[in-house]
Amino acid sequence: MATIRDFLDRSPAARNTAAMPMGVASGVAIWENSNDRISYAAPHGHVFSCYLHGGTGTRRLDAGSRTGRPGTVCIMPEGQNSEWEITTPFRFVHFYVPDDRLRAAFALIHDCDARRMDLPELTFAELPDLAIPLVRLADAALRQDLLMADGAVADMVGRLGTRQIALKGGLPARLLHRIDDWIDAHLDQPIRLADIACLTDLSPFHLHRMFKATRGLPLHGWITSRRIARAKTMLAGQSPLVEIAQVCGFSSQSHFTRVFKEQMSTTPDAYRALLRRS
Repeated sequence: MATIRDFLDRSPAARNTAAMPMGVASGVAIWENSNDRISYAAPHGHVFSCYLHGGTGTRRLDAGSRTGRPGTVCIMPEGQNSEWEITTPFRFVHFYVPDDRLRAAFALIHDCDARRMDLPELTFAELPDLAIPLVRLADAALRQDLLMADGAVADMVGRLGTRQIALKGGLPARLLHRIDDWIDAHLDQPIRLADIACLTDLSPFHLHRMFKATRGLPLHGWITSRRIARAKTMLAGQSPLVEIAQVCGFSSQSHFTRVFKEQMSTTPDAYRALLRRS
C-alpha cells in the first residue's frame, strides 16, 4: 500500500526540502508545493500535517471551500481518501507513523487501552496543542536532531484525545502492569510468550490476541520497544555497547546495533554522540 509520502514523491511539483527517518516506517518531512493537484487514495499509515508558510491557495476539494493558512493542522488517518488543489506556493511539515506504532505510543503515554485513542480526520484545524509539536518536528528535521523529534512526538501523542467506547476483550490495566513489571525484570533474558502467559492464566494464543488489541502492538514488538527504551537510558552513561546489549537482552552487540537502527534509524554510537551534544 502507498503512503502519503509515496503520493507526494510521485508529484512533479512537490519538493521535499528536509527529512528525518525515525524508525519503523515513521519519520518527519518538510515539503514545498505549488500549482499541483494530488489525490491520496487509501494511504497506508497516519499523517499529521502543519502548514509552516502560505497555504491560502490550498484547499481540499472533497471538504468544502475552506483553504489552509500558516499554523493550521490536518490529520489524515490511515485509509482515508482525499483530493487537494494547490494554486500558490506553500510549505508544510508531515509526520508519518504506522497505526500500530501510534497506538502503542498512545497506550504507553496515556496508560490506557490503545483502542481509546481518538484520531479524527481534520482539515485546516486551529489546534495550537498539536501545531506546536509539529513545528518543533520541522525544526528537528532541519537540525537532524532525533532527540528533539522524539520529544515533540511524545508531546503530540500526549495531546491526542481519548474516546469513551465499550471495549470487548483486551486485558485489564492491573494485568498489563504486572506484565510490564515482569518484562522489565527479565529484559536481560530471552522472553517467551509462554512465560508471560503463565502470569495471566491465559493461553499463549489468547494472550497474544488480547495484548495486541489492548496495546496496539503484538507482545514481541512491545518487548523490543522496552529493550530499546532501556538501551537509550544506558547510552547516556559510559557502559560499553557489548554490556548494554547483554543487559537489554540482545544476543550480541551486532544484534543490538541492527535492532536499534531498525527502531531508531540511527546506530547506538550515533545516538550516544547525540546525547553528549545535547
